[in-house]
Amino acid sequence: MGVRKDLRTAQKRSDLAERAPVDVTTEDGVVRQAAVPRLAAPPPARGSAIADIPYTNAAEDPGAAVIRRKTGGRWVPVTAGAFADEVTAVAKGLVAAGLEPGGRVAIMSRTRYEWCVLDFAVWAAGGQSVPVYPTSSADQVEWILRDSGTRFLVAETAANEQTVRTAAAGQTRVWQLDAGGLDELKALGRDVPDGEVAARRAALTPGTIATLCYTSGTTGRPKGCVLTHGNLHAEAANSVELLHPIFKEVTGRTASTLLFLPLAHILGRTIQIACLSARIEVGHWPSIKPDELRPEFKVFKPTFLVGVPYLFEKIHDTGREMAEKLGRGSSFDRADRIGVRFGEAHLNRFLGAGKGPGLGLSLAWGLYELLVYRRIRKELGGKLNYAISGGSPLDRNLNLFFYAAGIVIYEGYGLTETTAAATITPPLRPRPGTVGRPLPGTAIRIADDGEVLIKGGIVFGEYWRNAAATGEVLADDWFATGDLGALDDDGYLTITGRKKDILITTGGKNVSPAVLEDRLRSRPPVGQVLVVGDKRPYVAALVTLEPAAVEHWLAVRKRPRDTPVAELRDDPELRAEVQRAVDYANEAVSRAESIRRFAIVAGEFTEENGMLTPSLKVKRHAVAGAYGAEIEGLYEG
Repeated sequence: MGVRKDLRTAQKRSDLAERAPVDVTTEDGVVRQAAVPRLAAPPPARGSAIADIPYTNAAEDPGAAVIRRKTGGRWVPVTAGAFADEVTAVAKGLVAAGLEPGGRVAIMSRTRYEWCVLDFAVWAAGGQSVPVYPTSSADQVEWILRDSGTRFLVAETAANEQTVRTAAAGQTRVWQLDAGGLDELKALGRDVPDGEVAARRAALTPGTIATLCYTSGTTGRPKGCVLTHGNLHAEAANSVELLHPIFKEVTGRTASTLLFLPLAHILGRTIQIACLSARIEVGHWPSIKPDELRPEFKVFKPTFLVGVPYLFEKIHDTGREMAEKLGRGSSFDRADRIGVRFGEAHLNRFLGAGKGPGLGLSLAWGLYELLVYRRIRKELGGKLNYAISGGSPLDRNLNLFFYAAGIVIYEGYGLTETTAAATITPPLRPRPGTVGRPLPGTAIRIADDGEVLIKGGIVFGEYWRNAAATGEVLADDWFATGDLGALDDDGYLTITGRKKDILITTGGKNVSPAVLEDRLRSRPPVGQVLVVGDKRPYVAALVTLEPAAVEHWLAVRKRPRDTPVAELRDDPELRAEVQRAVDYANEAVSRAESIRRFAIVAGEFTEENGMLTPSLKVKRHAVAGAYGAEIEGLYEG
C-alpha cells in the first residue's frame, strides 16, 4: 500500500515544531491547556499579496504547467508564463473599463478556467472580487450588487446575463464568458500599459480587502464576509505546509487535482490559490455530480481530490452497484466490512496504538484488493492517493473503507468567515471521526454552551457594512461559529451540530440532527434526509431516494426501472433497506435521540428547487415547509 509509505516519508521530511497550547474544555467544564503537536509556521509570503502568485511563478519557472484547461475535448496544459500574461491582459481590460483600486467585480459562473483568470485579474488590477452563485435568483443578485456597490459583473451564460440585467436595471456593466467576454476585456485594455497593473499590484498589502464572499442567506439576507489578502495567504500557505503529502512530491509523481467545487464557495477558491502557490497542476470542471465527474477522473487522473461527503458516499455506492451487476453484491459487502476492520487496525499500528492487522485480516484484505479496492481507484483515475473532505462530517467507517482502498481522506472544518478550513486532520496523526486540529496560527475554544470559537489570521474582520451582525459573532477577536463541538485532550475537534438546528423533544431531550442525517445519508438507497422532532414526542425523519440507487435496486430485482417513487414508498422490501440505514444511524445516539419513524417522500432536495444550498446543505425551513403534511403524518396515531 504505497500511500502508507508516502505517509512515513512525509513524517521524515516534515518540520515539526514545538508543542503549542490550544484551549480544551473537558466534560466537567474545567478549561485547561493541552499541548498539541503542530507544524512550524509557514514561510513568509513570496509577494505582498495573493495577486503576486501568477507573476512569481512566471518569473521563477515560466514553462511550468500550472493549469490544465479542457479545450476541444482535451486537457491542455497552461504554463505559468502564459497564465500570467492572460491575467495581465484581462486586468488591463478591467482598468480600461473604469475599475478603480478597491473597486468590485462580481463573477457569476460555474467552476471553469476563466473564473481563475478573472479572480487573479481583479486582484492584479487592485480590485475586489465578489463571487455570485450561478443559480442565484434576480432578487439575490440585486441584493449582492446593491449591498456591495459592485459596478462590473462577468456572467457565464446568456441566462446568467439576463438574470443580472433584470437585477441590475442597467446599473452594472456586464460581460458574458460564453459570448467571448474575456476576449472583449483583453481588446479593451490593449492600450493600458503593463506598468499600470504592476503599480496597482505593488500597492496591495496583506490588509487589503481581496474579496467579499456572501453567505448563503438561509436565515435572512446574505451577509458579505470581508476577506483580505492576508486571510487568503494564511489559509493557502498553512494548507500547503500542513498537508505535506498532498502538495509535495513525496510519491515521485507530479501532484494534480481536478477542481469541481463551486468557486463561489470559499473552499474551492482557497484550494485553487494553494495549488497555484505550490505549482500544483489544477483543472476545472463545472459539475459536482458524481456521474458527470467519474469520466473526467479517468482522463485527468488526479493525485488528490477535494470534495464533500456526498461525493465519497456516492463513489462507495457506485462500487457496490457495479459489484451487484456482476452478481457480487455480497462480496462487496464483505469487502466493506473487511476494509473498515483492516483500516482501523492498520491505522492503529501507524499511530503506535496497536499491533496492526493479523495474518487472516491481511490475507482477506489482499483478496479484496484484487476484487474491489483497486477497481475503485481505477474509477477515480488510477493515481489517486489522497482526498480532502469538508462541508459536513464524513462517516468514520466510510473514511476507514477508503483508507483500506489506498486513499487517505483528510477531513477539515471551517466557514466562509474563517477563509475555509480552520482545522485539518494532521497527516502524521489522522483520527477518523474528527475534523482534525487547528491550523498553525489558529486557536479553537469551546464555549460554555458547546459553541465552537475560533481565533487567528484566517478569521475575517467584519461583515460588509453590517456592524450589528459583526458584533454578534466577533468578540475579542474570537469568532463564534454557531456550530457545536468538542475538543479532546489532544486538541482534535469533533463537530456535533448547529446551535440553531438543535431539536428539543417534548420529553426535554436535546438532539443534534446532523449526526443522524450524515450517517443515514451515507447508506443507499437514501438520498437526502431531514431529521425532525422539535417540540415533538420523538425524533423522526423525511427520506428521499437516490434516483440512480433506486434504478439499480429495481434492475437487480428485475422490476421496471421507471417505477415511480410514489409506488415504492410503502414497498416492504425497499422500506427494509431504508430501515437498515436508519438502524445504522441510530447506532451513533442514545435511544431517546434515535429515529423512531421515517417517511419516504417523492422528489429530491436540490439546489434548483431551493432545498439545498450550492454546497449541498439542506435548507431545513424550505424542506419543512414543502413537506409539512408528511411531517405531520409521522406523528399521527
